[in-house]
Amino acid sequence: MERKRIVITGLSAITPLGNDIETSWEALLAGKSGIGPITLFDSTDYPTHIAGEVKNFDPEAYINPKECRKMDRFSQFAVCASIDLMKDAGLVIDENNAHRIGVVLGVGLGGLKTLEDFHEKLRTAGPRRVSPFYIPMVIANMAPGLVAIETGAKGINVVSTSACASALHAIGCAYDQLVLGRADAIITGGAEATICGMGISGFTSMKALCTKYQDEPEKASRPFDSDRSGFVMGEGAGLLMLETLEHAKARGARIYAEVLGFGASDDANHMVAPLESGAGMVACIKAALADAGVEAGLIDYVSAHGTSTHANDSAETKALHAVFGEHAKDLAITGVKSQIGHLLGASGGVSSIFAALTLQSGMVPGTINLENPDPECDLNYMAEGTKKLDPKYAIVNALGFGGTNGCLVLKKYED
Repeated sequence: MERKRIVITGLSAITPLGNDIETSWEALLAGKSGIGPITLFDSTDYPTHIAGEVKNFDPEAYINPKECRKMDRFSQFAVCASIDLMKDAGLVIDENNAHRIGVVLGVGLGGLKTLEDFHEKLRTAGPRRVSPFYIPMVIANMAPGLVAIETGAKGINVVSTSACASALHAIGCAYDQLVLGRADAIITGGAEATICGMGISGFTSMKALCTKYQDEPEKASRPFDSDRSGFVMGEGAGLLMLETLEHAKARGARIYAEVLGFGASDDANHMVAPLESGAGMVACIKAALADAGVEAGLIDYVSAHGTSTHANDSAETKALHAVFGEHAKDLAITGVKSQIGHLLGASGGVSSIFAALTLQSGMVPGTINLENPDPECDLNYMAEGTKKLDPKYAIVNALGFGGTNGCLVLKKYED
């Protein structure tokens, strides 16, 4: 049975670099940093005071103010991004096609700020002061649910919650549904908003966040650099419209890139640390390439997970060496988290968007702050900045707590 071809026909992003896809992409190519002082709460007593916040975000420009107050910030990101996505994709949903269009999103933690707020309300004012909207605001699947309400998509509606691989796993799930013929189009990607006291304190107590460069926040996230000391938390949303090629062509859709395959694995080793050898990621990348039917030597671009932690960056580098052998030296590799921080559950969505734009435009973004490469990280991470390299095949990597891994294979679209 011939497999259906799946393409990307719409993109939208709300990131620390900009509140739309155009601004975010231009800033990424320009090597700008979206990381700065925390303004969403008073971080005075915390070990770190920096994050990749979305600036000047006004959800009420998109959403009715009354409805907006019933949503946690991560859901606001998802809904606002979905409105932009529908415009970019040019897809009209009506009663004739609604049941063939779904929503599959990745969310790592859900409404952490809402949980924080209502716990304080419960503690100080008692149970009767807890809002009836508290539970709907907190649960992770409210993001795809609200996106469906906004767009009218009545097909599959699920959330993937697999830590920092959430969005990439969601894209993989959406891809599977389309290949199997269960849908014609799916809104996918991820959203996250955890820059709050509970989020920052939890990760700093694990010593996962960078506590250096507090006076120079734009230098704090430095994947693959010897001076890296932890990740910088980010927030936002990255959504993609995936469609069967047949459906996209029938409606004359613009196509950004083609999705060829997906792979997933687990280290089955540690709660939060990847295998030092990168073996779990090796299995994941190999599975993705096998699913795509693509030889390793054809891959010329990698959107790395690249968190700026010692464990992740060295393990991911070892995995690339193991999979690609001598060809690993020829790969162009970007660590976008150097500019936007780590968007946790949403990171795979934003990375996939940037990878699709890389294939479409031929422009490969650089990795900033890579000044003193770690000897264990000895590949081409584009430290010299953006270059026109015209890659044809790309992979997007994601790793998450629990040892979970994901890898997406993309190709420059050719009719």
